Amino acid sequence: MSAQIIDGKAISANLLNQIKSRISARIATGKRAPCLAVVLIGADPASAIYVRNKRLACEKVGITSISHDLPATTTEAELLTLIKQLNNDASVDGILVQSPLPSHINEDVLIEHIDVNKDVDGFHPYNIGRLAVRQPTLRSCTPFGVIKMLEASNIDPMGLDAVIVGVSNHVGRPMALELLLAGCTTTSCHRHTKDLEGQVRKADLVVAAAGKAGLIKGEWIKPGAIVIDIGINRLADGSLSGDVDFATAKEHAAFITPVPGGVGPMTVATLMENTLLALELTEAKN
Repeated sequence: MSAQIIDGKAISANLLNQIKSRISARIATGKRAPCLAVVLIGADPASAIYVRNKRLACEKVGITSISHDLPATTTEAELLTLIKQLNNDASVDGILVQSPLPSHINEDVLIEHIDVNKDVDGFHPYNIGRLAVRQPTLRSCTPFGVIKMLEASNIDPMGLDAVIVGVSNHVGRPMALELLLAGCTTTSCHRHTKDLEGQVRKADLVVAAAGKAGLIKGEWIKPGAIVIDIGINRLADGSLSGDVDFATAKEHAAFITPVPGGVGPMTVATLMENTLLALELTEAKN
């Protein structure tokens, strides 16, 4: 067998078109477009590409994008002052600070200073907590994008044995919460897991989010399983690779995401949806 490829580019393009239609409908009734403030610190090439893609997506769907490109020498106090200004700006609906941050800035402190109603990355402990108690509002973009991919592929995760490899605050942990919410029996694996191979072999759904190329061997994949590869790793030859041995895994799996072109585009599309949702939720409160 050879797995069906889950095309993240196509699914995200469809989602972006839906968001564009919703925003156009708002504007037609006299309401304003959503506004996303994007903060980039330093000149990391990968971060610059990610930010450019997010800004282009804003332009595509009709979201106003405000850029704050700051030098790498920006202090934590200066950044927090900017965040406070954006929190208090009623015309800004979402705040995104591109990771990774310079080592002198504490990311946890930064995240906690972002208004929970403008936390369109879905990283704030309040928003993660709401997901944990099954009352989600603004959800972490990558995990929620994975859920949307499954829905678009007519894959019902309810009742599946799911294994998540990786427990980062931004991806692995909220991914486990999303799959719990979707009705999966979830297992989270990490560097202290004693038998990673054994855990993966029994999984109906494998989500790889460790950030280590080739960590999950293709022969570990159970026949007919679903493989979602969130990892993105730059190899010595300059090419990109996920955490899963794709060539072998696709001969075992029923569905699999490629890298690139899988989960990545969904993260950006879900960010756009979160920005629109943030505005809608604020309007509903007022």
